[in-house]
Amino acid sequence: MVVMDTTWPRPSAVQPDADSAVALWTTGVGTAELRSEPLRTAIEGEATVRTLWTGVSRGTETLVARGRVPVREWQRMRAPFQAGDFPFPVKYGYLAVGVVDAGPDGLKGRTVFALHPHQSRFTVPVAALTPVPDTVPTRRAVLVGAVETAINIVWDARPQVGDRIVIVGAGLIGCAVAAVLNGIRGIQVTLVEVDAARAPVAAALGADLRSPSETIPDADVVIEASGAASGLQWALRAAPTDGEVIVASWYGDEPLPLDLGADFHSRRLTIRSSQVGAVALSRRSHRTTNERLALAMRLLQDPIFDALLGETSSWRALPAIVASLAEGTGSPLCHTIDWSAE
Repeated sequence: MVVMDTTWPRPSAVQPDADSAVALWTTGVGTAELRSEPLRTAIEGEATVRTLWTGVSRGTETLVARGRVPVREWQRMRAPFQAGDFPFPVKYGYLAVGVVDAGPDGLKGRTVFALHPHQSRFTVPVAALTPVPDTVPTRRAVLVGAVETAINIVWDARPQVGDRIVIVGAGLIGCAVAAVLNGIRGIQVTLVEVDAARAPVAAALGADLRSPSETIPDADVVIEASGAASGLQWALRAAPTDGEVIVASWYGDEPLPLDLGADFHSRRLTIRSSQVGAVALSRRSHRTTNERLALAMRLLQDPIFDALLGETSSWRALPAIVASLAEGTGSPLCHTIDWSAE
């Protein structure tokens, strides 16, 4: 049983000021609260950032909201500036964009990205900040984590010019992969999704949307990003003989029933994971995670990525958003949090 800490102010009482910050803490399955906590003064080599936007990473933050991060992954899945421990209470998140209020002269006033939880202001080492180019709108910049993940998936999948690529799942990551692939000449992308309402998003990304019941083009590359066992099973059926399925989904501690009978062996299929924690093997010897992040930020200059942005809410709505994630009713794309709103 989780006992909620009642010494913290309730959401209606919290308000950021010069000496404190407001942060989101997930306290139980589908329950969260906004807490006021002291803001540490930046010392040499650090900067204090005033948050403009944060983004909800739907896949991972849904697992956190449901308390479904596997025990054996508690340390590996810690966010860089996470506070608390899994399952609860925990301060989690890693898509924050803000303005440097205090720090080195060269950074003051700059818009930056940081892998920081949902919080109104925070102090971190300067090395943890990535400047956002003037050509990237601040709200769009919260997508850098999703785009970095998509880059890694594409590096793992190794598509060729003219390939027919099937992406199973038109959520944030599936759509981010489609957006990254959009710039490769001759690529034909099909998004397979049960929700027909995603068709306008798919069209904006230059992809075709099909339901799992429809006929799809023969595939050269299959990427699974649905987050569902049924999606992975469907992806195996869509894979070409001697082909592979790149699995971008993370299922947490949920058991995954999978039928590897029928033609799985006769067609010599391969299932291979892709995870953003390390650079894809095909690039690991000559690309760093910082270079991958910088590439994601450069790609975000393209307005095509605005199609990945979902609804916007005030930071005061964060507890309700955590509840919606746990219930499975959260926004399928990137739900952005406006920290300038009252």
